Amino acid sequence: MQVRDRNAPTRWKVVASWVLLFASAIALASPSNKWRIQVSSDADSDGVVVFRIAPVKEAAIDVTVAVPKDAGENHVAKLIRDAMRAKLGDAYRVEVDDGEDVLVKKRLGDANFDLTIVQKTVSGVRISLDKE
Repeated sequence: MQVRDRNAPTRWKVVASWVLLFASAIALASPSNKWRIQVSSDADSDGVVVFRIAPVKEAAIDVTVAVPKDAGENHVAKLIRDAMRAKLGDAYRVEVDDGEDVLVKKRLGDANFDLTIVQKTVSGVRISLDKE
């Protein structure tokens, strides 16, 4: 007499859910050669924003940006630019565009990269990331 495991269908659903979640995370990762960081609104508190730059097949680099209370969007954009330049050196071109945007571009021949925000403790400032 064969005994059926009543939890087997549930376990398969859990496994299938994890597989789909993992596959969708991979599908969302889509490196680019240039990213735009859009900053809007002023800082309501002191805090930090931590960006992660992850070149394809290379180690990720975290860049921490300290943001003081009452910093305007243009000031925050300059702080982001300066922190990225200091941490990344000549590996990427980083510049402010339109006052409140920051462009991060790979150098010719270098790998495309992902850009994400891994931590944001400053309130009031809204930051969005767009591929160019």
